[in-house]
Amino acid sequence: MAGLGATAAAGNGHAHHDSYSHTRLRSGIPLAAERFRLSSPDVRNGGRVPETAWANGFGCTGGNQPIRLRWAGAPKAARGFAVSMQDLDAPTGSGFWHWMAWDIPADVTGLGRTLPAGVTAGTNDGGLTGYAGPCPPAGDIAHHYRITVYALDTPNLGLPATSTPAIAALTLSSHIIGYGRISATAQR
Repeated sequence: MAGLGATAAAGNGHAHHDSYSHTRLRSGIPLAAERFRLSSPDVRNGGRVPETAWANGFGCTGGNQPIRLRWAGAPKAARGFAVSMQDLDAPTGSGFWHWMAWDIPADVTGLGRTLPAGVTAGTNDGGLTGYAGPCPPAGDIAHHYRITVYALDTPNLGLPATSTPAIAALTLSSHIIGYGRISATAQR
């Protein structure tokens, strides 16, 4: 389970059949941020990531298509949006950022397979620009993917696409006024 130590997650004092311990990752979202509705025609909250969104590489043969998103009820003060997808169970100690994009205009209420003009597609933890679909290690536990749309108090973060996910997340964290979130799993 994401966010719990292996022993605590098992609930019975026994660790999962997993060779990694698990730690909590901070969400990076201020407590005062308003929650808004986020949905996807591709995956329901708590469901499985569809094969169309899985990576096409690293041993996986998915479509590597970004998960389509729709949101409503974002704070009226939002001047822009950003999106991220993070694997909370990657055996890195800090998760794995599959997708970061920012400078999404305030009048946008959804994302399709391609980003709108002017949106910055950031670098993912694989070192590539844009979306990188899930491909958890074979035989590992089910990985939990957290997809978040952030409402921001600025239309432009002023970051180049080459920014690391950690720098992008740190920069946007001081501009978050709202968020929507869904989670999905993948396992092979």
